[in-house]
Amino acid sequence: MHISFLIHNAYGIGGTIRTTYNLARTLGEQHDVEIVSVFRHRDQPIFDPGPQVRLSHLVDLRKSSPSYDGADPDHGRPAQVFPAMEGRSRQYSALTDRRIADHLRSLEADIVVGTRPGLNVHIAREARRGPVRVGQEHLTLSTHSKGLKRALRAVYPRLDAVTTVTEADAQTYRGQMRLPGVRVEAVPNSVPAPGLDPADGTGKWVVAAGRLAPVKRYDLLIRAFAKVSEARPDWRLRIYGGGAQHAKLRALIDQLGLYNNVFLMGPANPLDPEWAKGSIAAVTSSLESFGMTIVEAMRCGLPVVSTDCPHGPAEIIDNGVDGRLVPTGDTDAIAAALLDLINNDELRQQMGQAALKDSARFDPSRVAGRYETLFSELIGRSGLRGSLHRARGSLIGGAFAAKDSLRKVRVA
Repeated sequence: MHISFLIHNAYGIGGTIRTTYNLARTLGEQHDVEIVSVFRHRDQPIFDPGPQVRLSHLVDLRKSSPSYDGADPDHGRPAQVFPAMEGRSRQYSALTDRRIADHLRSLEADIVVGTRPGLNVHIAREARRGPVRVGQEHLTLSTHSKGLKRALRAVYPRLDAVTTVTEADAQTYRGQMRLPGVRVEAVPNSVPAPGLDPADGTGKWVVAAGRLAPVKRYDLLIRAFAKVSEARPDWRLRIYGGGAQHAKLRALIDQLGLYNNVFLMGPANPLDPEWAKGSIAAVTSSLESFGMTIVEAMRCGLPVVSTDCPHGPAEIIDNGVDGRLVPTGDTDAIAAALLDLINNDELRQQMGQAALKDSARFDPSRVAGRYETLFSELIGRSGLRGSLHRARGSLIGGAFAAKDSLRKVRVA
Protein backbone atom coordinates (compact mmCIF):
# COMPACT_ATOMS: atom_id res chain seq x y z
CA MET A 1 0.00 0.00 0.00
CA HIS A 2 0.99 3.60 -0.61
CA ILE A 3 -0.01 5.50 2.54
CA SER A 4 0.20 9.30 2.75
CA PHE A 5 -0.13 11.20 6.05
CA LEU A 6 -1.04 14.90 6.03
CA ILE A 7 0.09 16.67 9.21
CA HIS A 8 0.12 20.26 10.47
CA ASN A 9 3.87 20.54 11.15
CA ALA A 10 6.06 17.46 11.13
CA TYR A 11 9.03 19.57 12.20
CA GLY A 12 7.64 20.44 15.63
CA ILE A 13 7.16 18.50 18.85
CA GLY A 14 3.97 17.12 20.34
CA GLY A 15 1.88 14.02 20.87
CA THR A 16 0.27 13.93 17.42
CA ILE A 17 3.65 14.36 15.74
CA ARG A 18 5.26 11.64 17.86
CA THR A 19 2.55 9.09 17.26
CA THR A 20 2.41 9.86 13.52
CA TYR A 21 6.13 9.24 13.23
CA ASN A 22 5.84 6.04 15.28
CA LEU A 23 3.06 4.73 13.05
CA ALA A 24 4.61 5.83 9.77
CA ARG A 25 8.01 4.37 10.65
CA THR A 26 6.48 0.98 11.46
CA LEU A 27 4.17 0.91 8.45
CA GLY A 28 7.16 1.94 6.31
CA GLU A 29 8.81 -1.40 7.00
CA GLN A 30 6.19 -3.09 4.78
CA HIS A 31 4.56 -0.31 2.77
CA ASP A 32 5.29 2.83 0.74
CA VAL A 33 4.77 5.61 3.33
CA GLU A 34 5.13 9.38 3.23
CA ILE A 35 4.51 12.20 5.68
CA VAL A 36 3.45 15.49 4.09
CA SER A 37 3.80 18.46 6.44
CA VAL A 38 1.77 21.57 5.70
CA PHE A 39 4.44 23.73 7.34
CA ARG A 40 8.20 23.57 7.69
CA HIS A 41 9.87 26.00 10.08
CA ARG A 42 13.23 24.33 10.73
CA ASP A 43 15.81 22.45 8.70
CA GLN A 44 15.55 19.08 10.45
CA PRO A 45 12.61 17.42 12.22
CA ILE A 46 12.83 16.72 15.94
CA PHE A 47 11.76 13.11 15.46
CA ASP A 48 13.25 10.57 13.09
CA PRO A 49 10.80 9.20 10.50
CA GLY A 50 13.14 6.32 9.68
CA PRO A 51 14.90 5.53 6.41
CA GLN A 52 11.81 4.16 4.65
CA VAL A 53 9.51 7.16 5.15
CA ARG A 54 9.59 10.15 2.81
CA LEU A 55 9.12 13.56 4.42
CA SER A 56 8.03 16.63 2.45
CA HIS A 57 6.34 19.97 3.08
CA LEU A 58 3.92 22.33 1.35
CA VAL A 59 4.71 25.75 2.88
CA ASP A 60 8.24 26.78 3.81
CA LEU A 61 8.45 29.23 6.72
CA ARG A 62 12.25 29.16 7.05
CA LYS A 63 13.33 32.76 6.43
CA SER A 64 16.80 31.56 5.45
CA SER A 65 15.41 29.23 2.80
CA PRO A 66 15.42 30.20 -0.90
CA SER A 67 11.90 28.73 -1.08
CA TYR A 68 10.59 30.88 1.83
CA ASP A 69 6.83 31.36 1.41
CA GLY A 70 6.21 34.00 4.06
CA ALA A 71 6.32 36.80 1.48
CA ASP A 72 3.64 35.25 -0.73
CA PRO A 73 0.63 37.62 -0.75
CA ASP A 74 -1.73 34.69 -0.15
CA HIS A 75 0.09 33.94 3.12
CA GLY A 76 -1.59 37.02 4.61
CA ARG A 77 -5.07 36.25 3.30
CA PRO A 78 -7.50 34.18 5.39
CA ALA A 79 -8.16 30.54 4.60
CA GLN A 80 -11.52 29.62 3.09
CA VAL A 81 -11.35 25.83 3.39
CA PHE A 82 -9.61 25.24 6.73
CA PRO A 83 -12.36 25.81 9.35
CA ALA A 84 -12.14 29.13 11.18
CA MET A 85 -13.31 27.38 14.39
CA GLU A 86 -10.32 25.00 14.39
CA GLY A 87 -7.63 25.67 16.98
CA ARG A 88 -4.87 26.21 14.41
CA SER A 89 -6.93 28.29 11.99
CA ARG A 90 -4.88 31.47 12.43
CA GLN A 91 -1.86 29.71 10.95
CA TYR A 92 -3.76 28.76 7.81
CA SER A 93 -4.29 31.05 4.84
CA ALA A 94 -5.24 31.30 1.19
CA LEU A 95 -1.75 29.99 0.51
CA THR A 96 -2.28 26.82 2.53
CA ASP A 97 -5.70 26.40 0.91
CA ARG A 98 -4.04 26.43 -2.50
CA ARG A 99 -1.05 24.25 -1.65
CA ILE A 100 -3.12 21.61 0.17
CA ALA A 101 -5.69 21.49 -2.64
CA ASP A 102 -3.00 21.10 -5.30
CA HIS A 103 -1.38 18.32 -3.27
CA LEU A 104 -4.60 16.38 -2.68
CA ARG A 105 -5.86 16.67 -6.24
CA SER A 106 -2.66 15.18 -7.61
CA LEU A 107 -1.96 12.66 -4.85
CA GLU A 108 -1.21 9.13 -6.06
CA ALA A 109 -1.84 6.95 -3.00
CA ASP A 110 -4.03 4.12 -1.80
CA ILE A 111 -4.69 5.77 1.57
CA VAL A 112 -4.59 9.43 2.61
CA VAL A 113 -4.72 10.11 6.35
CA GLY A 114 -5.48 13.47 7.95
CA THR A 115 -4.23 14.10 11.47
CA ARG A 116 -6.39 17.00 12.70
CA PRO A 117 -9.96 18.19 12.00
CA GLY A 118 -9.03 21.05 9.67
CA LEU A 119 -6.89 18.79 7.51
CA ASN A 120 -9.60 16.14 7.52
CA VAL A 121 -11.94 18.79 6.09
CA HIS A 122 -9.46 19.43 3.27
CA ILE A 123 -9.22 15.70 2.54
CA ALA A 124 -12.99 15.26 2.60
CA ARG A 125 -13.56 18.16 0.22
CA GLU A 126 -10.54 18.02 -2.07
CA ALA A 127 -8.89 14.60 -2.24
CA ARG A 128 -9.23 13.16 -5.74
CA ARG A 129 -11.35 10.10 -6.31
CA GLY A 130 -9.35 6.97 -5.73
CA PRO A 131 -7.47 7.13 -2.42
CA VAL A 132 -9.29 5.89 0.65
CA ARG A 133 -9.86 8.92 2.90
CA VAL A 134 -9.20 8.53 6.63
CA GLY A 135 -9.57 11.30 9.22
CA GLN A 136 -7.82 10.86 12.56
CA GLU A 137 -9.09 12.48 15.76
CA HIS A 138 -6.22 13.03 18.17
CA LEU A 139 -8.25 15.16 20.60
CA THR A 140 -11.90 14.38 21.42
CA LEU A 141 -15.17 15.36 19.83
CA SER A 142 -16.34 16.88 23.12
CA THR A 143 -13.50 19.42 23.09
CA HIS A 144 -14.60 20.90 19.74
CA SER A 145 -16.89 23.92 19.58
CA LYS A 146 -20.45 23.61 18.29
CA GLY A 147 -19.43 25.50 15.17
CA LEU A 148 -16.58 23.11 14.43
CA LYS A 149 -18.81 20.09 15.03
CA ARG A 150 -21.30 21.48 12.50
CA ALA A 151 -18.50 22.00 9.98
CA LEU A 152 -17.24 18.45 10.48
CA ARG A 153 -20.72 16.96 10.30
CA ALA A 154 -21.21 18.63 6.93
CA VAL A 155 -18.15 17.09 5.26
CA TYR A 156 -17.10 14.02 7.26
CA PRO A 157 -19.66 11.83 5.43
CA ARG A 158 -17.29 12.11 2.45
CA LEU A 159 -14.60 10.28 4.42
CA ASP A 160 -14.28 6.52 4.39
CA ALA A 161 -13.29 6.25 8.05
CA VAL A 162 -12.70 8.26 11.19
CA THR A 163 -10.32 6.94 13.84
CA THR A 164 -10.26 8.02 17.46
CA VAL A 165 -7.67 7.20 20.10
CA THR A 166 -10.18 5.87 22.64
CA GLU A 167 -13.29 3.72 22.41
CA ALA A 168 -15.14 6.29 24.55
CA ASP A 169 -14.59 8.95 21.90
CA ALA A 170 -15.51 6.52 19.11
CA GLN A 171 -18.84 5.95 20.86
CA THR A 172 -19.35 9.72 21.05
CA TYR A 173 -18.67 10.06 17.32
CA ARG A 174 -21.07 7.26 16.47
CA GLY A 175 -23.80 8.75 18.64
CA GLN A 176 -23.48 12.44 17.81
CA MET A 177 -22.04 12.87 14.33
CA ARG A 178 -24.49 10.88 12.18
CA LEU A 179 -21.97 9.58 9.64
CA PRO A 180 -23.80 6.91 7.59
CA GLY A 181 -21.40 4.72 5.66
CA VAL A 182 -18.34 6.10 7.48
CA ARG A 183 -16.46 3.57 9.56
CA VAL A 184 -15.60 4.84 13.04
CA GLU A 185 -12.82 2.90 14.76
CA ALA A 186 -10.86 3.38 17.98
CA VAL A 187 -7.14 2.80 17.46
CA PRO A 188 -4.82 3.93 20.27
CA ASN A 189 -1.65 5.92 19.88
CA SER A 190 1.54 3.89 19.81
CA VAL A 191 4.62 4.19 21.99
CA PRO A 192 7.81 2.27 21.18
CA ALA A 193 9.74 0.32 23.78
CA PRO A 194 12.45 2.49 25.35
CA GLY A 195 15.99 1.56 24.50
CA LEU A 196 17.06 1.35 28.14
CA ASP A 197 16.55 -0.74 31.25
CA PRO A 198 13.21 -0.15 32.97
CA ALA A 199 12.92 1.52 36.35
CA ASP A 200 13.61 -0.79 39.29
CA GLY A 201 11.27 0.97 41.70
CA THR A 202 13.98 2.01 44.16
CA GLY A 203 14.42 5.67 43.19
CA LYS A 204 12.54 8.01 45.50
CA TRP A 205 11.14 10.11 42.69
CA VAL A 206 7.61 10.74 41.44
CA VAL A 207 7.70 11.92 37.82
CA ALA A 208 5.16 13.89 35.78
CA ALA A 209 5.47 15.23 32.25
CA GLY A 210 3.46 17.39 29.88
CA ARG A 211 2.91 20.98 28.92
CA LEU A 212 2.40 23.36 31.84
CA ALA A 213 -1.20 24.18 30.98
CA PRO A 214 -4.34 24.52 33.12
CA VAL A 215 -5.86 21.25 31.83
CA LYS A 216 -2.93 19.28 33.29
CA ARG A 217 -3.78 20.54 36.81
CA TYR A 218 -0.22 20.50 38.11
CA ASP A 219 -1.46 22.79 40.86
CA LEU A 220 -3.38 19.79 42.23
CA LEU A 221 -0.32 17.58 41.98
CA ILE A 222 1.85 20.10 43.81
CA ARG A 223 -0.72 20.53 46.59
CA ALA A 224 -1.08 16.75 46.86
CA PHE A 225 2.68 16.41 47.06
CA ALA A 226 2.72 18.83 49.97
CA LYS A 227 0.76 16.18 51.88
CA VAL A 228 3.12 13.46 50.61
CA SER A 229 6.14 15.42 51.79
CA GLU A 230 4.73 15.75 55.29
CA ALA A 231 4.64 11.96 55.62
CA ARG A 232 7.64 11.08 53.42
CA PRO A 233 10.05 14.03 53.16
CA ASP A 234 12.63 11.72 51.56
CA TRP A 235 10.61 11.55 48.32
CA ARG A 236 10.75 14.20 45.56
CA LEU A 237 8.62 15.23 42.57
CA ARG A 238 9.97 16.17 39.15
CA ILE A 239 7.68 17.82 36.58
CA TYR A 240 8.96 17.91 32.99
CA GLY A 241 7.57 20.31 30.42
CA GLY A 242 7.29 23.95 29.51
CA GLY A 243 4.34 26.28 29.21
CA ALA A 244 2.51 29.40 30.26
CA GLN A 245 1.87 28.24 33.84
CA HIS A 246 5.54 27.96 34.78
CA ALA A 247 5.64 31.17 36.85
CA LYS A 248 2.33 30.38 38.58
CA LEU A 249 3.46 26.87 39.52
CA ARG A 250 6.85 28.14 40.66
CA ALA A 251 5.07 30.60 42.96
CA LEU A 252 2.87 27.82 44.37
CA ILE A 253 5.91 25.67 45.10
CA ASP A 254 7.52 28.55 46.99
CA GLN A 255 4.29 29.38 48.79
CA LEU A 256 4.00 25.81 50.08
CA GLY A 257 7.67 25.62 51.02
CA LEU A 258 8.32 22.77 48.59
CA TYR A 259 11.41 24.21 46.89
CA ASN A 260 13.45 21.21 48.12
CA ASN A 261 10.77 18.67 47.20
CA VAL A 262 9.19 19.72 43.88
CA PHE A 263 11.22 20.62 40.81
CA LEU A 264 10.10 22.13 37.50
CA MET A 265 12.58 20.51 35.15
CA GLY A 266 11.64 22.13 31.85
CA PRO A 267 11.19 20.19 28.59
CA ALA A 268 13.17 16.99 28.01
CA ASN A 269 13.62 15.00 24.82
CA PRO A 270 13.96 12.07 24.96
CA LEU A 271 11.95 11.59 28.12
CA ASP A 272 12.52 7.87 28.60
CA PRO A 273 15.71 8.29 30.71
CA GLU A 274 13.84 10.66 33.03
CA TRP A 275 10.94 8.24 33.50
CA ALA A 276 13.40 5.44 34.26
CA LYS A 277 14.94 7.48 37.10
CA GLY A 278 11.60 7.51 38.89
CA SER A 279 9.48 4.91 40.62
CA ILE A 280 5.96 6.35 40.23
CA ALA A 281 4.38 8.50 37.52
CA ALA A 282 1.60 10.99 38.22
CA VAL A 283 -1.10 12.42 35.93
CA THR A 284 -3.61 14.88 37.40
CA SER A 285 -5.33 16.19 34.26
CA SER A 286 -8.96 17.27 34.10
CA LEU A 287 -9.09 15.92 30.52
CA GLU A 288 -6.89 13.61 28.45
CA SER A 289 -7.75 12.78 24.86
CA PHE A 290 -5.56 9.68 25.26
CA GLY A 291 -2.68 9.88 27.69
CA MET A 292 0.61 9.40 25.84
CA THR A 293 2.64 10.13 28.97
CA ILE A 294 0.78 7.38 30.84
CA VAL A 295 1.85 4.82 28.27
CA GLU A 296 5.39 6.23 28.07
CA ALA A 297 5.80 5.91 31.84
CA MET A 298 4.36 2.39 31.87
CA ARG A 299 6.70 1.32 29.07
CA CYS A 300 9.55 2.40 31.36
CA GLY A 301 8.21 0.23 34.19
CA LEU A 302 6.42 2.86 36.29
CA PRO A 303 2.98 2.41 37.85
CA VAL A 304 0.88 5.50 37.17
CA VAL A 305 -1.36 7.34 39.61
CA SER A 306 -3.86 9.16 37.40
CA THR A 307 -7.09 11.05 37.71
CA ASP A 308 -9.96 9.12 36.15
CA CYS A 309 -10.67 11.91 33.70
CA PRO A 310 -12.21 11.63 30.26
CA HIS A 311 -11.23 9.89 28.01
CA GLY A 312 -8.01 7.93 28.07
CA PRO A 313 -6.70 6.91 31.51
CA ALA A 314 -9.33 4.26 32.28
CA GLU A 315 -8.68 2.61 28.89
CA ILE A 316 -4.94 2.43 29.63
CA ILE A 317 -4.63 1.75 33.38
CA ASP A 318 -5.93 -1.44 34.96
CA ASN A 319 -6.85 0.07 38.31
CA GLY A 320 -5.08 -1.65 41.19
CA VAL A 321 -2.99 -3.81 38.86
CA ASP A 322 -0.60 -1.53 36.95
CA GLY A 323 -1.61 1.81 38.42
CA ARG A 324 -4.25 3.72 40.33
CA LEU A 325 -7.22 5.77 39.14
CA VAL A 326 -8.47 8.48 41.49
CA PRO A 327 -11.36 10.96 41.25
CA THR A 328 -10.65 14.02 39.12
CA GLY A 329 -9.80 17.12 41.13
CA ASP A 330 -9.40 15.28 44.46
CA THR A 331 -6.12 16.40 46.07
CA ASP A 332 -6.51 14.08 49.07
CA ALA A 333 -7.12 11.06 46.84
CA ILE A 334 -4.05 11.85 44.73
CA ALA A 335 -1.90 12.14 47.85
CA ALA A 336 -3.31 8.94 49.36
CA ALA A 337 -2.70 6.92 46.18
CA LEU A 338 0.87 8.19 45.92
CA LEU A 339 1.54 7.38 49.58
CA ASP A 340 0.10 3.87 49.19
CA LEU A 341 2.75 3.11 46.57
CA ILE A 342 5.51 5.06 48.30
CA ASN A 343 4.99 3.19 51.57
CA ASN A 344 4.76 -0.29 50.02
CA ASP A 345 7.95 -1.21 48.16
CA GLU A 346 6.69 -4.64 47.16
CA LEU A 347 3.40 -3.33 45.78
CA ARG A 348 5.14 -0.51 43.90
CA GLN A 349 7.58 -2.87 42.22
CA GLN A 350 4.85 -5.42 41.47
CA MET A 351 2.71 -2.74 39.81
CA GLY A 352 5.73 -1.46 37.89
CA GLN A 353 6.33 -4.91 36.44
CA ALA A 354 2.65 -5.20 35.51
CA ALA A 355 2.79 -1.78 33.84
CA LEU A 356 5.77 -2.88 31.77
CA LYS A 357 3.94 -6.01 30.62
CA ASP A 358 0.51 -4.46 30.03
CA SER A 359 1.80 -1.46 28.06
CA ALA A 360 3.25 -3.73 25.36
CA ARG A 361 -0.17 -3.63 23.68
CA PHE A 362 0.65 -0.06 22.62
CA ASP A 363 3.80 -1.09 20.76
CA PRO A 364 3.93 0.44 17.26
CA SER A 365 3.98 -3.02 15.68
CA ARG A 366 0.63 -3.88 17.26
CA VAL A 367 -0.99 -0.52 16.52
CA ALA A 368 0.33 -0.55 12.95
CA GLY A 369 -1.14 -4.03 12.54
CA ARG A 370 -4.56 -2.69 13.47
CA TYR A 371 -4.20 0.12 10.94
CA GLU A 372 -3.06 -2.34 8.26
CA THR A 373 -6.20 -4.38 8.82
CA LEU A 374 -8.40 -1.28 8.71
CA PHE A 375 -6.74 0.08 5.56
CA SER A 376 -6.96 -3.28 3.77
CA GLU A 377 -10.65 -3.63 4.61
CA LEU A 378 -11.36 -0.07 3.43
CA ILE A 379 -9.57 -0.67 0.15
CA GLY A 380 -11.50 -3.89 -0.30
CA ARG A 381 -14.76 -2.11 0.47
CA SER A 382 -14.02 0.55 -2.11
CA GLY A 383 -14.03 -2.18 -4.77
CA LEU A 384 -13.80 -0.94 -8.32
CA ARG A 385 -12.81 2.53 -7.18
CA GLY A 386 -9.50 1.19 -5.88
CA SER A 387 -8.92 -0.85 -9.03
CA LEU A 388 -9.51 2.15 -11.24
CA HIS A 389 -7.21 4.27 -9.10
CA ARG A 390 -4.37 1.79 -9.37
CA ALA A 391 -4.86 1.62 -13.12
CA ARG A 392 -4.97 5.37 -13.56
CA GLY A 393 -1.46 5.59 -14.96
CA SER A 394 -2.52 3.64 -18.05
CA LEU A 395 -5.75 5.57 -18.56
CA ILE A 396 -4.40 9.01 -19.36
CA GLY A 397 -6.49 9.31 -22.51
CA GLY A 398 -9.63 8.41 -20.60
CA ALA A 399 -8.92 10.34 -17.43
CA PHE A 400 -12.21 12.17 -17.31
CA ALA A 401 -14.20 9.04 -18.08
CA ALA A 402 -12.35 7.26 -15.29
CA LYS A 403 -13.25 10.02 -12.85
CA ASP A 404 -16.90 9.67 -13.80
CA SER A 405 -16.73 5.92 -13.21
CA LEU A 406 -15.03 6.41 -9.87
CA ARG A 407 -17.72 8.81 -8.80
CA LYS A 408 -20.44 6.29 -9.64
CA VAL A 409 -18.92 3.36 -7.82
CA ARG A 410 -17.62 5.13 -4.73
CA VAL A 411 -19.14 3.71 -1.56
CA ALA A 412 -20.30 6.42 0.84
